[in-house]
Amino acid sequence: MKLRYSPTSPFVRKVMVVAIETGLDARIERVATTVMPVTPNDDLEHLNPLMKLPTLLTDDGQPLFDSRVICEYLDSLHNGPKIFPPAGMARWVALRQQALGDGILDAAVLNRYETVTRPKELQWAEWSAGQLRKVRNGLAALDGKAGEGALGGSLNIGQITVGCALGYLDFRYPNEGWRERHVGLAKWYAAFASRKSMQATVPPPA
Repeated sequence: MKLRYSPTSPFVRKVMVVAIETGLDARIERVATTVMPVTPNDDLEHLNPLMKLPTLLTDDGQPLFDSRVICEYLDSLHNGPKIFPPAGMARWVALRQQALGDGILDAAVLNRYETVTRPKELQWAEWSAGQLRKVRNGLAALDGKAGEGALGGSLNIGQITVGCALGYLDFRYPNEGWRERHVGLAKWYAAFASRKSMQATVPPPA
């Protein structure tokens, strides 16, 4: 398998954490790929018309995207404990947590494009504030769930996605101070971030 990746992408990190946790990482060849919101990547376009990372090319030549699809595909390739709970309320809780973590990441990435990539004279402060509100609302919701123990239990895709979202905030928003506002979530993340899969996928210094 070949994974089009960037070491700074939180969605790529999510895929690689799943690959490591399922013992599949050695089967994945990483192909460094650069994508920018205003610069088309012609080489990636023939695999992924959206020109986004991550994109996985399976052993039989099938391109897969986005991270949610790739992670579930990887989870189908091993015989160990499943990252995606197969049925029942545990599955819906994990998928909801995945959606919340992905939503936080979407808003954080879009805000970074607005404040870092977009020319300053064209930046829209109210739009940026709206994206950060989504991030902060998501963290508040997760903090409540973490306090109730909903992020505990067997490893699942919800925990992995939330962990990668928090890692991205540390990476790109070091002054956000989310730990001070969300003590329960910070405690959960301190333990989760110590997993070997998380340690192996820490992005390079910004």
